[in-house]
Amino acid sequence: MDVLRRNNVEVRGRADGPLLLLVHGFGCDKGMWRHVVPAFEGTHRVVLMDHVGAGGSDASAYDPARHGRLDGYARDVLEVIEALHAGPAVLVGHSVSAMIGVLAAVARPDLVDRLVLVGPSPRYVDDDGYTGGFTQDEIDELLDTMDDNYLGWSAFIAPVIMGRPDRPELGEELTSSFCRTDPAIARAFARTTFLSDNRADLPRCTVPALVVQCREDAIAPVAVGEYVRDHLPRSEYALLDAVGHCPNLSAPDELVAAMREYLAA
Repeated sequence: MDVLRRNNVEVRGRADGPLLLLVHGFGCDKGMWRHVVPAFEGTHRVVLMDHVGAGGSDASAYDPARHGRLDGYARDVLEVIEALHAGPAVLVGHSVSAMIGVLAAVARPDLVDRLVLVGPSPRYVDDDGYTGGFTQDEIDELLDTMDDNYLGWSAFIAPVIMGRPDRPELGEELTSSFCRTDPAIARAFARTTFLSDNRADLPRCTVPALVVQCREDAIAPVAVGEYVRDHLPRSEYALLDAVGHCPNLSAPDELVAAMREYLAA
C-alpha cells in the first residue's frame, strides 16, 4: 500500500527546509493544525498526516493487531518519514500522538531529530504515586458510554476536552471531527489510548523534547506534563497560559511562540 495515500499525507512549505511533521490526537485529523502550519511554511517542509481511520486516510488499512497498540501508530509515522526521503524530522505530536512520537523516537532515533509534545500523557489512569487525571472506574465508564452511544458521547466529551465554554464553536468543531472518524476504529483507538501506560518508555527516549502544557487541561493536567518533563532525559518545558486540551485550535499563537523559541534554540 502507498504509505502517503494510506495516511492522507500533505506536504507544504519549503521543499528544501527541515522536515516538520505534525501528528493529530484522538478524534481529530490533520485540519486541526491549520492555524499552526502558516507560521512554519516559510522555514520548514511541513508535513501533515491523518491516522488510519481519521480524516481522509484509508480506513481499509486498519489492522486490529497492529493498531491495537500505540507502537503500531508509531510504525505508521516512521513509515511516512521514510517514504518522504527527508528525515530526520521534528515530530510534533498532540495528545496521544505525543506518546506515539516518543515511541517512534525510541524505535528510530535516526528518523526523529526533536520532539514537540503537546498535552502529553504517558498514562491516563491514576496509579500509586502517579496522578493521571482519571480513576480506573472513570475510564471504564467513559469507554462503556462510547460503546453504547458514540455520537452522544462525542457531543458530550468534545466540549470538555476543548475546555473553552466561552467559545462553543471550538467544541462544536471537535464534536464534528469526532463524528467524522470511523466509529469502530475510534472506539478501538480510545481503548488503546486511555488504557495505555508508556511511563517506562520516557527514560528510553534519547532525542531532545519540548513538553507543552496548558495551565488547565481536563485530559492531561499539569501534574502529568510535569511528570513527562521530569522523566524525559533531554526535555524542556513550556507552560502555556491557555485552557483546554487543544491549544492548536484554542491558543495557536501561544503554541506557535513556544515552538518557534524551542526550534530556534
